[in-house]
Amino acid sequence: MTHGVSRSSVCKSIWQVLKALDRRLNTVVFPTSERELVQVKQKFFGIAGIPNVIGAVDCTHIAMLAPREREDIYVCRKGYHSINVQAVVDANMRFTNIVAKWPGSTHDSVIFDNCSLKDWLVDGSKGWLLGDSGYGLKPYLLTPKLNPMSRAEIAFNLAQSLSRMVVERAFGLLKSRFRCLHKTGGYLQFSPQKIALVVTVCAKLHNLCLSDGFLDIDDIDVLDDDDNVQLPLENPDLNVLRARALLIERFH
Repeated sequence: MTHGVSRSSVCKSIWQVLKALDRRLNTVVFPTSERELVQVKQKFFGIAGIPNVIGAVDCTHIAMLAPREREDIYVCRKGYHSINVQAVVDANMRFTNIVAKWPGSTHDSVIFDNCSLKDWLVDGSKGWLLGDSGYGLKPYLLTPKLNPMSRAEIAFNLAQSLSRMVVERAFGLLKSRFRCLHKTGGYLQFSPQKIALVVTVCAKLHNLCLSDGFLDIDDIDVLDDDDNVQLPLENPDLNVLRARALLIERFH
């Protein structure tokens, strides 16, 4: 009992508010029109000169207490229980797609391979997503060159990293704004399904803050402190390797 309100009443009120916000906020929207995609590509090109980029993708872990069922699959590679959350952001750190339902032990590339956004991107005609080395190189997913040797490869990797960093900054800002998502704020004590709702609503509120210009200058360079890079699960085909090689040549 806190201030005359029972714990059950507080919990019920929290979920009513979260569900209402989730229904009413429509701020996590992936760009699909030609005009929107052109605008996103221009913004990303302005960062480091990589063309045809429509988003940056990454995953981050949201710490939680051990769930009652199948708790073992929620243990991430760092040894604590978590939800592995995938997000795509634009060049302004706005979340355009979010998936917050996978246990902490799930590989990043598995999450991406099973998300609906991949089905829309699969032919590679829409543009590139930027991913770290935890993802496999695809016609629609541009990853760094492993073991870069030439000056062009090193320059490309730097440009790719600078452009992709917006998703790390977005995660860092999200967790800075909503401390319940950061380990220093304590492990979330809800079911995985409810944690998914919390994360989704926080992402929508984050986008609303950006739209309203609510961004402290000190927040701009906040990075996610969750080092979530994993080895990719599969090798790319030769056509995709050639496409990246042609892009790397631009960085001579």
